[in-house]
Amino acid sequence: MNFDLTDEQEQFRAVVREFAEEVVAPGAAERDQAEAFPLDVVRRMGDLGLFGLPFPEGYGGSDAGALTTCLAIEELGRVDQSVGITLSAAIGLAGGMIDRFGSAEQKDRWLPPLARGEALGSFCLTEPGGGSDAASTQTRARRDGERWILDGVKAFITNAGTPITTFHVVIAATEPGGGRHGLSSFVVPADAAGVSVAAPYRKVGWRSSDTREVVFEGCTVDDGALLGEGGRGFAQCLEVLTGARISIAALAVGLAQGCLDAAVAYAKERRAFGRPISAYQLLQGKLADMRVAVETARLATYRAAWLRDEGRPCVAEASIAKLVASEAATRCASEALQIHGGYGFIEESPVARFYRDAKVLEIGEGTSEIHRLIVARSLGLSVEF
Repeated sequence: MNFDLTDEQEQFRAVVREFAEEVVAPGAAERDQAEAFPLDVVRRMGDLGLFGLPFPEGYGGSDAGALTTCLAIEELGRVDQSVGITLSAAIGLAGGMIDRFGSAEQKDRWLPPLARGEALGSFCLTEPGGGSDAASTQTRARRDGERWILDGVKAFITNAGTPITTFHVVIAATEPGGGRHGLSSFVVPADAAGVSVAAPYRKVGWRSSDTREVVFEGCTVDDGALLGEGGRGFAQCLEVLTGARISIAALAVGLAQGCLDAAVAYAKERRAFGRPISAYQLLQGKLADMRVAVETARLATYRAAWLRDEGRPCVAEASIAKLVASEAATRCASEALQIHGGYGFIEESPVARFYRDAKVLEIGEGTSEIHRLIVARSLGLSVEF
């Protein structure tokens, strides 16, 4: 077994780390406090090619695999979770649906601007009455001649109302009752009649990422908006969400690593009772446990990404990675704040932002409870959901 990254991957990670530290990190706290979307950073990420990572070269991408994409998200997430989730949601969910299931025409229209960082898309699956139970989607799409008419409300949608949002990938029931075999997906232009987005949510964390409710009222799109085969929407979501969960795991690894870095640096500087607090075994134990959590999460994440790159089944492995990494992130954020003491409890401290950002990692792209059920099912256990 070889756990080394290739020279090209190491060089790529170094480039993204430099970008994260020099471009993303300096304004992260200010953007967080102002709840300001990082538009300038997004455009510079486009110039760097980050929004084209997983897409074919013919559409402006670089054909990078899941592992290489994880390296980018991890490095961004180490300094700013909001920037990391903006990238992850755009290329893994919205762009991922079009890349995997779109027609040539749909790919030609939507992927190149996304790859250049000039446009963003959202993935409209979650609804006010259901997140984990995706098959219960209440949004409806009914056929009217050669058109589809969409009605429904989607909740907690990332990148839904940014200044450069140009499309929404919408999951809607096309059969009575919906269900696993009655959902279809559509690519809906953001400026289509009947589409509206609410004001941004006031969130605990991820404050500078754009998250809103999206409403479809008599939204009419032509037949060309149908993404892939009708009735396959649920299966499409499951396939794309597997990759997205690996991306969220990478985002969580980045947060955990950022917490560890900050805690180690502070422990070496902070003095108590005549010496640095890093000299005390209780503090050393905390830092050691944090490193164990980070490395374990990283191994699980990279393995899941490698399996996906190899085209091998990785549904359970993606859930394991997401579960382990997200819970490691919340533990590391809590311990980092504890080590910083009072300084960690004020907003000027990066660990305070990490502490607020961490919790949603256990919720988005499937809650920890859902991932435990998925892992249980992989053991051959009977699981109802």
